[in-house]
Amino acid sequence: MRVLDTAALLHWPVSELTGNICATSQQAELERVSPQRWMLVQAIDIEWRDVNEQWLDKARECAARSGDLPRLSDVDLDVLALALSLDLELVTDDYRLQNTMNAAGKVSQSVGTAGAQHVWKWELRCTGCRISLDVAEDVSRSRKGDVGECERCGSPLVLKKKR
Repeated sequence: MRVLDTAALLHWPVSELTGNICATSQQAELERVSPQRWMLVQAIDIEWRDVNEQWLDKARECAARSGDLPRLSDVDLDVLALALSLDLELVTDDYRLQNTMNAAGKVSQSVGTAGAQHVWKWELRCTGCRISLDVAEDVSRSRKGDVGECERCGSPLVLKKKR
C-alpha cells in the first residue's frame, strides 16, 4: 500500500492504482485536470482519506525543516501528511515532495522521472539586506515569486538553495 500523488493517478496504469491511498482533496484536482481520467479513477478501488489537522501540522513541520513548504500546494500538503502519518511510501514526480520525504528519512518513488537524487535544504533570503532565514511553518506559500517580507528591511523574501 502506498500514497499516490495526482501524477500517479494521471499517468499510471489502472492496475498500479488499485489498493492504494489518496487524499480526498485530490479528487477535485484530478477532475479539473482530466475529467476523463477522473471518471475512470472513480471506478477503481482506491482508499480516499481526509487529513486531520495533526497530520497537516506534521507535514508542515517536515516541509518547513527541508525548506520546501513555501512551494507546496494544499493538495501537496495533504498527500505528504498521509504518507508521513501513515508511514507509507509516497509516489510522486514532485521534486519538493520527494525532497521533504527524503529529508524526513522516508521513502518516495517517482512516477515517470528519475526522482530526487539528493536532499536539498532551502532558506529564505532577503532581496534587500541579503539576510538568510530558516523557513517557518507559517511562511506564505505560492508557486512563484516572493514568500514574504523581511522583518529587518521590508524587502521581499525569496526561496533559495542553502549554500
